[in-house]
Amino acid sequence: MPKLSQAVQPPASSTPAESADQLLRRLEWTVLRRLDGLLQGDYRTLLRGTGMDLADLREYQYHDDVRHIDWNVTARLQQPHVRVFTEDREMSAWFLLDLSPSMDFGSSEQRKRHVLTDFVAVLARLLTRHGNRVGALLYGCGVDASVPARGGRQHVLHLLHTLRTRPEAASAGPTRLHELLESAAGLVRRRSTVFVVSDFITEAGWEKPLGLLAQRHEVVAVRLLDPLELELPDLGLIPITDAETGEQLLVDTHDAGFRRRFARIAAQREADLRQTLARAGVDTLELSTDDDLVNAILRFIDLRKQRSRSSGAHAAAGRLPAHLARAG
Repeated sequence: MPKLSQAVQPPASSTPAESADQLLRRLEWTVLRRLDGLLQGDYRTLLRGTGMDLADLREYQYHDDVRHIDWNVTARLQQPHVRVFTEDREMSAWFLLDLSPSMDFGSSEQRKRHVLTDFVAVLARLLTRHGNRVGALLYGCGVDASVPARGGRQHVLHLLHTLRTRPEAASAGPTRLHELLESAAGLVRRRSTVFVVSDFITEAGWEKPLGLLAQRHEVVAVRLLDPLELELPDLGLIPITDAETGEQLLVDTHDAGFRRRFARIAAQREADLRQTLARAGVDTLELSTDDDLVNAILRFIDLRKQRSRSSGAHAAAGRLPAHLARAG
């Protein structure tokens, strides 16, 4: 039975190398053009909850958004007060990129690393075109590189060049995702949108740092996966390799019982991971190596819009204190 806490690595097909500029041009033509016609201004939903600076406090007035009430000030002054915000049109997004060996897994020519690169290219260009800044922290066998948050197409090319030219991480034990999250907590001081891009095949201990990061920033977990990690087809006797430890096993996938156990354990891991991410208070975008990037981004934006409407409705329907009700 293979270790399901680590990715299984089959031989990967080689693909022609693209320069950062060629990659970005291809994605601008094939992905960004499609998104431009479908988003209709909804790109700002990607940065929901950021870009707002507290400017002032004032007394509550009729029709004010109850979500902006400062309850500490209200209790202290015995009069409802709301926070007044000004919008910062230059927002920042950070990509925390897991480039550990398991990210080089793919059951076809498309590896998880390729999906990661395409996602970062599309999101970074989409955001910088609207005046926002993007930065990145890179994890291989540890947190080994950072790209400061800046704007513009040239900066996106610099980020992509950093991704495309770095060597594949050698097998050096399991991933420690908590190191990446803790590094981000120390580096990213200003409230930002943080995309944690990983397959979450990692040692335990990342849950608390993720939750702490989500208390300060708007955190999105971009979870990468491959269909072969969820269900094994009947391929007979095949060798499998643990990408992160180098351990090799021969597995008889013709055994229906083995395939059922594999699928059951994988399904349980999926359920546990989704529950953990939900408890941390982060939105999740799942990207498979056989997924369409445009459709995945649109699904994610629709989900965030639905949650935003739901949270607003719940807040408006909430029961207010008596003194606040009288103030209305």
